[in-house]
Amino acid sequence: MTSQSTPSLNLLGVNVSRVDYDSAVTQIINAAKLRQSFGVTAMAVHGLMEAHRDANFAAQVNRLDMVAPDGQPVRWALNLLGARELKDRVYGPTLTLKVCEHATRENLPVFFFGSTTTVLEKLSRNLEAKFPGLIIAGTQADRFRDATPEEDEQDISTIDKSGARIVFVGRGCPRQEKWVAAHIGRLDVVMIAVGAAFDFHARTLPQAPQIMQDYGLEWLFRLIQEPSRLWRRYLILNPLFILSFSRQLAKAKLSRAKAKRTARLQGTL
Repeated sequence: MTSQSTPSLNLLGVNVSRVDYDSAVTQIINAAKLRQSFGVTAMAVHGLMEAHRDANFAAQVNRLDMVAPDGQPVRWALNLLGARELKDRVYGPTLTLKVCEHATRENLPVFFFGSTTTVLEKLSRNLEAKFPGLIIAGTQADRFRDATPEEDEQDISTIDKSGARIVFVGRGCPRQEKWVAAHIGRLDVVMIAVGAAFDFHARTLPQAPQIMQDYGLEWLFRLIQEPSRLWRRYLILNPLFILSFSRQLAKAKLSRAKAKRTARLQGTL
């Protein structure tokens, strides 16, 4: 399948899907039932800017079947470009819960790939308590480096033999998106890059209050929690996103204005 399996808008070079939770979950569950190789990421400003600055990474992201608008600023940007039907973002941690809920109902086994053994143990325990009957086919802790070809083949074999239909990937951006893109066509499962969802649902990392999430201020909460790790991501990339998107929006408005003038002139001929 291709990244154009859902309607999308080009935002800073990335084809971001025009999906809400319902449409995203429906497509994911349907692909899992059909055993399709289906790549998904929930992408916020950080991921978009990494792709905007790295053409190779952008090409990898655009191979995915769905690039959900994770951050509120991403949703706002899409709406300004014309996707006014988007009433909410598709937040990776929430998407994880919704997919697990539906996977439980449909008896679709899930697999968790990434993070540490401790986080994976807590994550599995918490999700099994929240969704009785959820089938966790297996887990694989991150090596925090690129796998060798032999290790990668072993990972593929492990996931294949587990019987999983959905693989949640929590390796951090951009590593998780690169992994998903590299395994499209090699694993007949749905692969979903979900960022910090593992830590949030394992309760090893606190989530921002809902009001901060609603107003697009989750970045500030996370910066306060992990300043040494996240300062570059937010204090440099956020202003660059605003600047880059402002340019794209200005060009889009100019193009629309030219099109309207052309249409009026043609109508007078």
